[in-house]
Amino acid sequence: MTEAPIRAVGPKGFRSAELGWPELERIPHPPRRIPLLGDVVGVNRRTPLQDSLRYARQLGPVFRRKAFGKEFVFVWGAREAADFADESRFAKHVGLGIANLRPVAGDGLFTAYNHEPNWQLAHDVLAPGFSREAMAGYHPMMLDVARRLTEHWDRAAATGRSVDVPGDMTKLTLETIARTGFGHDFGSFERSRPHPFVTAMIGTLTYAQRLNTVPFPLAPLLLRSASRRNAADIAHLNRTVDELVRARRATGGGDGDLLDRMLETAHPETGERLAPENVRRQVITFLVAGHETTSGALSFALHYLSRHPEAAARARAEVDRVWGDTAEPAYEQVARLRYLRRVLDESLRLWPTAPAFAREAREDTVLAGEHPMRRGAWALVLTPMLHRDPEVWGTDAERFDPDRFDAGAVRSRAPHTFKPFGTGARACIGRQFALHEATLVLGLLLRRYELRPDPAYRLRVTERLTLMPEGLRLHPERRTPVREAASDLRCPVPGPGD
Repeated sequence: MTEAPIRAVGPKGFRSAELGWPELERIPHPPRRIPLLGDVVGVNRRTPLQDSLRYARQLGPVFRRKAFGKEFVFVWGAREAADFADESRFAKHVGLGIANLRPVAGDGLFTAYNHEPNWQLAHDVLAPGFSREAMAGYHPMMLDVARRLTEHWDRAAATGRSVDVPGDMTKLTLETIARTGFGHDFGSFERSRPHPFVTAMIGTLTYAQRLNTVPFPLAPLLLRSASRRNAADIAHLNRTVDELVRARRATGGGDGDLLDRMLETAHPETGERLAPENVRRQVITFLVAGHETTSGALSFALHYLSRHPEAAARARAEVDRVWGDTAEPAYEQVARLRYLRRVLDESLRLWPTAPAFAREAREDTVLAGEHPMRRGAWALVLTPMLHRDPEVWGTDAERFDPDRFDAGAVRSRAPHTFKPFGTGARACIGRQFALHEATLVLGLLLRRYELRPDPAYRLRVTERLTLMPEGLRLHPERRTPVREAASDLRCPVPGPGD
């Protein structure tokens, strides 16, 4: 289906809700609204998503919040989310948080407005890079990066030290996307501090989040110092990617990875190629989005596995049964870890690391037969609340239970109730890449270690557009008897860089 273009309305695509929702007064909002400031009583600027989840429980499946003169509509009911999935009536909306990333990512796949042609061009050129054949080619490189992680965790286990789970998962996923997509090695596991690219990336994400919590007219004054740091972070990201592209051009090409496709592949129908500036934007998009969300998903899954030993034992038994005594799994063996995939899905249900997506009306319409919307009106779908809708997931929706995703349970649920990767034509292009990588890594870690949590730890979630468990540390203990074959993770199929 060919999508009708939708033009952005207002600065950075923002359109306050009263302009697009003719019956806005029917939609509930938090109590104690303050003139001019809005719904700011009791909120924390560091946790806007978690504040919205709290209001969602109080106000129901459609509600609104106002901050500094801007009115926002939030949706989390399964009926409304299913309606938003109708591509003939709704399309992706680039909301404020995403638009704030456009200075660095421009019209990349994630941040492009619907009317900008480059996202469709890039999508069509890059989609074959996530085919089954391409994924099988990435598998040996994923194993190679996983070896660096287990070597690091082996040293910690030998000395009884705990490991920084989010930090190590970030190193792992950055190296994986850099190696498989762009033939680059950041040397993350050889560094005592995060790679400067990671520091700059976190800086841009944090700054984009902060922009949403400051009155627009005051932002240049209140964020003057932060704005200078953000400009420096963007400059560092651009330099890093430009150097990576220059090195690839100097060598005359790689092994058909994503960067080769960006530089050499023409659109199969139009013959159009990605412009150099767009190549930079797509590389940054993949490096940022391709590792930040997956590292969060792995971190949350490891937290839940450490806190639910019965689920960990069941998943570990499956890994032992499916992979046997092979030194490392083949590509096809990863997909056979069905229970472990349920663990991952259940973790993504409770804490989807991309916690919201925005949808806008293509034409005047009525949402779920109840709320009129004008063309261009938009709402933010709160994915963690959609994933907790008691009408779909039951009264125990807060409980971790991977069996919610066995085949029978999935078939019994209505469609569009599980959306960790967004929805529609603009959903995450790298979904299968992320799921294969995460399942592979969880399987390798479960086969190799017992994961001991800190009994005093309580899950805290940090927000920087994506979600991550804060301060999560685990004690990895080598399993006994030790599988000597598994201790030497050597790739059976040579790949680039092996």
